[in-house]
Amino acid sequence: MSDLSRVDIEVFSHAIDQYFKQTTHEPAIIEAAYLADNAQHTPPTYGFTGVINVSAKYVGAIYFSAPSAMMRHVLTSMKENNQCEENLLDAVGEIANTISGNARKHFGEHMEISVPEKIVGYPSALNKPSRDYPYIILIKWKHTQHPLSWISKNYNNPFTTSWNLGF
Repeated sequence: MSDLSRVDIEVFSHAIDQYFKQTTHEPAIIEAAYLADNAQHTPPTYGFTGVINVSAKYVGAIYFSAPSAMMRHVLTSMKENNQCEENLLDAVGEIANTISGNARKHFGEHMEISVPEKIVGYPSALNKPSRDYPYIILIKWKHTQHPLSWISKNYNNPFTTSWNLGF
C-alpha cells in the first residue's frame, strides 16, 4: 500500500487547478500523475523551481518547477508587466506555497511547511529526496507542460510499492 492515498494526491491536483483558475482565470490540465518507477528517477526541473519542505506524518518536500515562458505568462495573466527574475522567482515560490498551504488544510495543522526556496536555472540535483520514488504530477497550462513533485516518506509505513493513480 502506498503511503499517500488517491485522495491525498487529488489534494495536490485540486490545489494546482484552483491556483490557476483563481490567479489566471485559465485552468491547468492534469496530464499525468504517477509514482516514479525507479529509484534513479529525478523529477524533471525547468528554469524556475519553488521548493517547500514539509514535516509531520510525512517528511519531505513539494517542488513546483516551470519554464521561464510559462512563468512569464503567469505574470502577464496577473497583470504584472515587470517580468524581472525576482518577480518570476516570487511567482514560482507563491505557486509552491499555495499548493503546500492547500495540502496543509487536508493533512492538518500539525503539518509544518517552510518558506519557499526559489531556484533559478536547472538544478542538476535537488536535495536528496527522502523517498526513492517521488510522486509526480504533470500539468499543462497555456501549451506548456511542467511538473509538481511531492516527495515524502511516511515514517509509519517506510515501505512503499508502485501505485496507479487511475487518472
